Amino acid sequence: MAALYELALHYGEGAVSLRSIADNQGISEHYLEQLMATLRNAGFVRSVRGAQGGYMLAREPQKVTIGEIVTAMEGPIALVDCLLTSAEAENQCCAKAGHCVTRGVWEKVCDSINYVLNNITLAELCRDNSKQEGNIK
Repeated sequence: MAALYELALHYGEGAVSLRSIADNQGISEHYLEQLMATLRNAGFVRSVRGAQGGYMLAREPQKVTIGEIVTAMEGPIALVDCLLTSAEAENQCCAKAGHCVTRGVWEKVCDSINYVLNNITLAELCRDNSKQEGNIK
């Protein structure tokens, strides 16, 4: 997420080099290369070749949610494994999933988490950081 945040900060300014992203976000350049491949395959970034090459967001920061990023990088958010399958599915990880008392609680918690993550965009992260930096000075 930090790499996409960095690209959002520089949206519209052209490609940002891998080294610059790594330095500014404190991420290993080698690890960042792997992340960028996943992010490119998921349609979040475009790569630009050449001397002035690097990466840029493929979509506007206000159109990219944190939920989309987390899901693309980590898979669906589920606090318990039984939420990854429907309660009626035959191949359950838990025999009680169809009639579990606590499953509904975990489902509500996951729904709340997803709601929050799906309603925060990269643009909002940039604005929030800008406000924090303004308070520090």
